Formats: sequence, C-alpha cells, structure tokens
Amino acid sequence: MFGRGEFRRLAGVSVSHLYNLRRSAVYRRHAAVFAPTRPTPVAIAERRKPNPQGRAGYLRIDTVHQGDWDGAKGVYHINAVDAVTQWEVVGCTSRISEQFLQPVLEAMLQQFPFRVLGFHADNGSEFINRTVAQLLNKLLIEFTKSRANRSQDNALVEGKNGSVIRKHIGYGHIASEHAERLQSFYATHLKPYLNYHRPCGFATVDVDARGKRRRRYRHGDYATPYEKLKSLTGAAGYLKPGVSFEQLDAIAGRMSDTECARKLGTAKRRLLRRTKSESPVPPRFA
Repeated sequence: MFGRGEFRRLAGVSVSHLYNLRRSAVYRRHAAVFAPTRPTPVAIAERRKPNPQGRAGYLRIDTVHQGDWDGAKGVYHINAVDAVTQWEVVGCTSRISEQFLQPVLEAMLQQFPFRVLGFHADNGSEFINRTVAQLLNKLLIEFTKSRANRSQDNALVEGKNGSVIRKHIGYGHIASEHAERLQSFYATHLKPYLNYHRPCGFATVDVDARGKRRRRYRHGDYATPYEKLKSLTGAAGYLKPGVSFEQLDAIAGRMSDTECARKLGTAKRRLLRRTKSESPVPPRFA
C-alpha cells in the first residue's frame, strides 16, 4: 500500500522466529540502551554498621507498607528494634512524608524505657532527610545508614517485619484513615506482649580457626527483651530518668504470658474486622 519493499521479507518470517531474533545480542544492542544507576551523594547520616558493644539503645528501623488499592495508599508501619535486647516498638502513619512521620518517630522514641543512643536505617528517603537528622541531633542520637552491598546491616529489623508485623497484620490493604487506630493498638497491646511476654532468640556466635562466624542457639539463649535488658551489665544505667526496674517489673507481672497473648488476639481481631468493614476493598479481596 505504501510501497515499502524492505518489509516484504517480514511476511515470510514466523512469529516464533521473531522471538528468537529479539533474544539476540544484536537486537538488544539496537533496541534498548541501558545505563547504570547514577548514585546521588547525600551528606546525611554516616554510612557504616553500628557497633553497640553490648549496650542497649542502638535501634534498627524500617518501614512496612500495607499496600495500595485502586490508587489509594495504605498505612505505613514503622518498626524499630534494639540491636542488643530486641526491644521492639511499632508505630503507624497514614503518609510517609516528613510531616506525618516526625510525630510518630518522636512518640516511638519516648516509648523505649532506656536512652536511645543510635538510630540505623536503610537508604530510604523517609529517614535519610534533614527533618529526621535534626530530630536525632537534638536528642544527641547517633545516626547511621546501611552500606552498599551489605544486606545484613539492617537484617534484624527486616526479619521482625515478617515475624511480627506481617504475622499479626497480614498483607491485605488497610486504608490510611485507620493509622491512628493501629498506632493505639501497637502502644496498648502489641508493645507489652512483644517486650515482656514473647521470647526472642539470642544467638551465640562462635568463630572457628578460619575466622568463619557461626551462630548457634542453645537452651539458655531464649529470653524476652525485658529479661535480656535486666541481664546486661550495669542495666540500671541504661534506663531513662524516672524509669526504674520496679516500675517495669510491675508491668511485666501484671498478667501471664498466655493471658497477654489472648488479650492481644482479641484486640487484633476486633481491630482488623473494623478496618475491613470500613475498607473500600470488597470482602472477597480483603
């Protein structure tokens, strides 16, 4: 129709052979141009792995998104775990911007019974920004971020994302307007259960003659974060002013482990039923 004779041969080429041609290096070289990611230097936080040296107060922090639905953003969970005691505080925000994140971070830092000495995050912009840096600088908290090609730098909190947040909240979409309810649930029910009643594993690291590190879990390597905190040398010196182990013992002894777990489960089911019933997501997809 248009007199383009150079396309005449294509009529006799099978579709399967076209796929063979597209897999060739010559085709890829002409059809697409690939360029490596250009790093953007950000002079916020120090790029290194924190070294608590057995001291409480060095946090690992990460964000968990509860998914999108039809263009609407879900809530964001903020998970902070102490590197030595595994003391864990979870927060929730409707948006990940600095305006919404800063008050949640401040509330989470206040919930730790010991002084926060370090704050380690990955390279996400929700934490690596001037607002968070100014907040931590005001509180005299060391600010570090993960190194390139070091996937283990923030592995502790990433493991807790799955074993705590995904286990209890799941993967379904939760609309952003429920962030305040989730925040209240975390502070009232989840935080006491995780830190006073749920045991964690504390591995013993053995180094062989070749320098290879092997992590082993023995019978005495399991304790709650509160029990681990009390077992540290000079543990009382890590507590915030006005906080004592007598006060924390009263919280830990308020109910048994089983009673606390049942209370948590009841509150969680009530919360999730309410979020699903008020969600725009149809029930069969919830």
